[in-house]
Amino acid sequence: MAVALMSVALAVAVHGAARRQAETTVIIGGTVVTMDGERRVIEHGAVAIQGERIVAVGEAEAIAASHPSATRIDATGHVVMPGLVNTHGHAPMVLYRGLADDMALMTWLEQYIFPAEAKTVSPEFVRVGTSLAALEMIESGTTTFADMYYFEEEIAAAARAAGLRGVLGQTIIQFPVADAKTWDEGLARAEAFIAAWKDDPLVTPAYAPHSMYTLDATMLRGVRASADRTGAPVMIHLSETKVENDGSMTAHGMSPTAWLDSLGFLKPGTLGAHGVWLSADDMHTLSVRGVALSHNPESNMKLASGASAVTDWRAAGIAAGIGTDGAASNNDLDMFEAMRLASFLAKLSTGDPSALPAGDALEMATIGGARALGLAAHTGSLEPGKLADVIVVDMTRAGQTPVYNVVSHLVYATRGSDVRDVWVHGRALMRDRQVLTLDREAVLAAARTMQQQVRAAVER
Repeated sequence: MAVALMSVALAVAVHGAARRQAETTVIIGGTVVTMDGERRVIEHGAVAIQGERIVAVGEAEAIAASHPSATRIDATGHVVMPGLVNTHGHAPMVLYRGLADDMALMTWLEQYIFPAEAKTVSPEFVRVGTSLAALEMIESGTTTFADMYYFEEEIAAAARAAGLRGVLGQTIIQFPVADAKTWDEGLARAEAFIAAWKDDPLVTPAYAPHSMYTLDATMLRGVRASADRTGAPVMIHLSETKVENDGSMTAHGMSPTAWLDSLGFLKPGTLGAHGVWLSADDMHTLSVRGVALSHNPESNMKLASGASAVTDWRAAGIAAGIGTDGAASNNDLDMFEAMRLASFLAKLSTGDPSALPAGDALEMATIGGARALGLAAHTGSLEPGKLADVIVVDMTRAGQTPVYNVVSHLVYATRGSDVRDVWVHGRALMRDRQVLTLDREAVLAAARTMQQQVRAAVER
């Protein structure tokens, strides 16, 4: 009897999976911003999703005719576009949002953040913080995010439960932290994390050596050797501040990029975060080595770290995306705001109003970010065969009316709060602004409880 019941249950499960695979959803009637190779914008378009993949993108009438029995979602008056790709952040640090503001990076880190982390970071802290970050990202249209933090397996589990895609790096640092007392213990944690998550459809596990100033040459070579063995990506903070660059010149007689290159550290599959103080030689090295970069305009401005030469990165052929950084130094995870400020900062810092135009900023926040994370074959644009990471953006509010150029509006007028619907891997995470994969009130309540614990800890 038990065997028979198990057989029936298996048959039902297989039938259910097959039925889900066969179901097709058509998002129809909106302006489809594809971000494909031709950067097509289809004014009365449609996107058809079957299972986890996009199966058709085109004119609404043609898609409707070829999928007559599909479930239809009306996007009239809205934009249908790829989900946004956040190429740098520290998800659990949303729980430090507003804890310490208006100071330089090293003061912020050494006097406030590192001490707070020593007192408060735990698996529970990471779970609660990541769920809060996931809620914020879903509500504002981010479908893929990169992360560097501690207890990264907890971040992976929370991200997968929320339905988000992530390139998630286990932090490795030379001094004792919450999940590792030594750098090699951190490396061992990273190797275990990568082995456990290497085949997950949503999570790409990675190494996250913190920076060249918190790890020595032996440690960095050890991380690189491990990454070469496993083939996993590597993420590192790079030339974020002048202090970092000056320190490297004093200690090594060369820039952070040149020193990392001398160690054999820089290879394809590596992403450097910030890159504010890169020289022309540094950019050439990064381009030749196939290293990608993440531009974090809000954090860089708020911490007065400087303005990255993003137009020079792109001219050098470096794959580049946009990141929010952690909400402790931003203080939000809204990628629409991040790409708008990326464009504005490029114009201000170069004195050229044509620098990083709207289309280029949107590219960096979608297909460019996917390319920087090594995921461009799977996400970042709306094309048949790609994974269905799709968002619908409401374009009807007063602040977006009238619409002359939809790409301009997405960068210069849209807010994360304008996002109506979100799919990742073909799964609906938000419909009509209601998040489906998280209990919103429970997530917020847990975050407020954790806030009290953080306050009590840092005041002791």
